[in-house]
Amino acid sequence: LATDRPEIFTIVGESGSGKTTLARMILNMVPPSAGTIRFRGQNLAQIHGGAARLAFMKQVQPIFQNPFEAFNPMKKVDRYLFMTARHIAGLTALPEIEAAADRALRNVGLSLAEIRGRYPHELSGGQLQRIAIARALISKPSLIVADEPVSMVDASLRMSIVNLLRQLRDDLRMSIVYITHDLATAYYISDRIIIMRKGQVVESGAAREVLDNPRHPYSIRLKQAVLSPEVAGSAGGMLAESAAAAGEA
Repeated sequence: LATDRPEIFTIVGESGSGKTTLARMILNMVPPSAGTIRFRGQNLAQIHGGAARLAFMKQVQPIFQNPFEAFNPMKKVDRYLFMTARHIAGLTALPEIEAAADRALRNVGLSLAEIRGRYPHELSGGQLQRIAIARALISKPSLIVADEPVSMVDASLRMSIVNLLRQLRDDLRMSIVYITHDLATAYYISDRIIIMRKGQVVESGAAREVLDNPRHPYSIRLKQAVLSPEVAGSAGGMLAESAAAAGEA
């Protein structure tokens, strides 16, 4: 697997397929059992020490599945943004820190004034996930790893988050590894895609090509399992359903 340009590279698979484990390896949270993972030519297994890890974290940021678990209910959400600006982005002056937080929030349709001093329970799941994305943007990363970022968000808000990721790819010119079990959003958002089963990549390629004309038996079954009978013959139906959901968001 490789990416060297602004794109959304999607990893699809059912629960237990290994997609989250792969995400954790890309984030250098767990070592691979075999092979190597490189970022800008550097083997992640050779990143040691605080300075090297900090440099990696500035460039590669995560967005996790559950926004409700990403924030301590007893801590104001703006603290997370300020801590990232200080400890990851390396900013020291309070005006700089607040400006960086506000810029990141505006990239996701919020502002520091809207969320300042608020606790997680005072915000919706969609707002919390947007704040989590903003936190990831503060250090101006070149790669974001988004692990099931919409699965815990209300259905009416999912496409707004998906559209936001597309906007970040286009406006900020970043690469996004998007991990999901949802073929509808995968079809809508992806430039390239791989389909995983039991820790193995069974199919890969351009997203439209793979999902419109799957070749591997597992890919075919996966597509048929998630589509309604009326649209089972065409992945274009997934795009129509996704667009409809986006209109409702």
